[in-house]
Amino acid sequence: MSVPPVGTPVTRTRAPAPVLWVIALCAALVALLGAGVRAGLDAQLELDTRLSEALYAGDGRSAWLDGLLEVLTAPGLSVVRYVLAVPVLVWLFRRREWRTVAWVVVAAVFIRHLTSALKESYGRVRPAFEDGGAAYDSLSFPSGHASGIATLVTMGLVLAWPHLVEARRRLWLALGLLLVVLVGLTRMWLGVHYLSDVVAGWALGVGWTLLTAVVLGVLPALREERP
Repeated sequence: MSVPPVGTPVTRTRAPAPVLWVIALCAALVALLGAGVRAGLDAQLELDTRLSEALYAGDGRSAWLDGLLEVLTAPGLSVVRYVLAVPVLVWLFRRREWRTVAWVVVAAVFIRHLTSALKESYGRVRPAFEDGGAAYDSLSFPSGHASGIATLVTMGLVLAWPHLVEARRRLWLALGLLLVVLVGLTRMWLGVHYLSDVVAGWALGVGWTLLTAVVLGVLPALREERP
């Protein structure tokens, strides 16, 4: 994962096909779900509504439950992503991995702006729960918390992958997926997002993070370092 110091010859290879397929799949998923929202696709909207009503934790939640859900959903916030990026950036600066520094900044910061731009484009209002989406002025599709946590976990896995043995890779992948799913579910438990908002957010976060990694050449499989 390290980027060689300035002046070190670096040979680039083409992006591995599985990564490109994942990026394409994520883009297609966001586009298809967005098209369903824009066109008012009955099957998608009905599933969204039914699942939202089934999962919603309810009006007048107890203080402890409300606090618990807010804690569980917090990893999807931009500020959490920025705070966690600081020690990573310090570590990368000390190693003079400038390309990876640029990738962390671009991926972590601009996912928020990309998500906001898509929200404005699709203009979907949030679920109409009084203690849920109705209390928000912002739009719903895609979920910013879902795209944020997917970006954070994908970045972490890309950075850590070369330093982990096989067993640890499986463990951290499982823990990362669990966190992504948990944050997505909290958005529906809180009644502030529909299923398609969350799934599109996940796809957007993963696709954006991998796309920027490919463009900036920070994936381990994209680089061969020569002493």
